[in-house]
Amino acid sequence: MENLQGKLIEATALLDSSEFEKTVVLITEHNSNGATGFVINKPFPRKLNELEEFNQAAAIDLYAGGPVATEHLFFIHSIPDLITGGKAITDDLFLGGDFKKAVELLTHGKRSPTQVKIFIGYCGWDAGELETEMEEGSWTIKSGSL
Repeated sequence: MENLQGKLIEATALLDSSEFEKTVVLITEHNSNGATGFVINKPFPRKLNELEEFNQAAAIDLYAGGPVATEHLFFIHSIPDLITGGKAITDDLFLGGDFKKAVELLTHGKRSPTQVKIFIGYCGWDAGELETEMEEGSWTIKSGSL
């Protein structure tokens, strides 16, 4: 199977009535150890400033990234020149980095929310698990980009 890092996958009808019904996931890492990614089309019901530790931030949209580590925030961005320390997902998309700087840029309107997306939790698959789910038809590769 091709490496899915940087690709979007979409849940098929096989995942209807599950927590992944109608989800689109950006795969941020895919290797022999497994895969990780973030649900990009499910808004989280609260904004960043509604979380106690970020009450001074702007009302930035959050996304329900997945069922794993839902007590943690993660982010992806397309501005490595301004947010350092991120890990490349593709040539123009990065995972993580200086979170304080990302929030500052968004809070002060210096960057668009399309350039930084913040997630609560992530999706994870053990070695071979995503490949098996793809083979059984639970997910399809979605054309386009984030």
